[in-house]
Amino acid sequence: MEPRIWLIAGPTASGKSALALRLAQAREAEIVNADALQLYADLRILTARPSPEEVAQAPHHLFGTVDAADGWSVGRWLRAATEALREIAGRGREAVVVGGTGLYFQALTAGLAEIPPTPAEVRQAAEADFAALGEARFRTRLAEGDPAAAARIAPGDRQRLVRAWEVLATTGIALSDWQTRTEPPLPPGSWNAVALDPPRSALYARCDARLEAMVHEGVLEEVAALAARRLSPDLPAMKAVGYREFAAHLRGETGLEGALEAAQRETRRYAKRQATWMRGRMAGWPRLDAESHEGQWRQFLALHPALTP
Repeated sequence: MEPRIWLIAGPTASGKSALALRLAQAREAEIVNADALQLYADLRILTARPSPEEVAQAPHHLFGTVDAADGWSVGRWLRAATEALREIAGRGREAVVVGGTGLYFQALTAGLAEIPPTPAEVRQAAEADFAALGEARFRTRLAEGDPAAAARIAPGDRQRLVRAWEVLATTGIALSDWQTRTEPPLPPGSWNAVALDPPRSALYARCDARLEAMVHEGVLEEVAALAARRLSPDLPAMKAVGYREFAAHLRGETGLEGALEAAQRETRRYAKRQATWMRGRMAGWPRLDAESHEGQWRQFLALHPALTP
């Protein structure tokens, strides 16, 4: 039998890292990161990456291994994660894939098409069209060639609307059609999954407490170091939730209390978006809705009684 692969998804501060570590210790498994921002070495505190003490308790992969100047795509992560899983299986060990980036899990379990690159002039034209037409008219135009994408992409998601049009304009094939042309790296039946969905009030309280703790742990120094590199604001690491708010404080534009409150507010919004995405796209995944780490572990064992010592 092939070693098991466990998938643990959840919004920020939901307890997924604690559950992954406990499972890894119980199964002598290795942990693979599926969080787009925990990839980057520059923001350990702000992205709530596992601490050195936690990393020492089980092998961890793809945590803090990427420089902030090197923006990774979903496809690049998928290739790296697939290779890590292959190596873990080769050692005869189980793997725990954990994170809050839903697209990473979707790519792993449903596949990701190798779409041809988009020429710069097409990207620029698409951006200009969006600015000139506005979202409603741009979406209507997209619907003529890719109705599935036009219906699926959430209101206000300019980036994905423009991307869908770029692909259609470049290849003549709808992005939705490209996405059906691939086999998933993890075939059905090769993995077990859970999604953490604690009570919203408890989740928000954890988000607020985590941000406050980050200030005491040195997040301002971390943000200052990254800001000093003067990297492009379009890079994924520069869009980490909380970075903009704390950077504004460091520039003297707001007090620390105001920056913290703004970062907490944005983190709560981010957690809500993650939870909403997972409820829609991971509707078939078993839910762990307990508030405490111990309660989540008990719910997990109830789903997999064979793991109970």
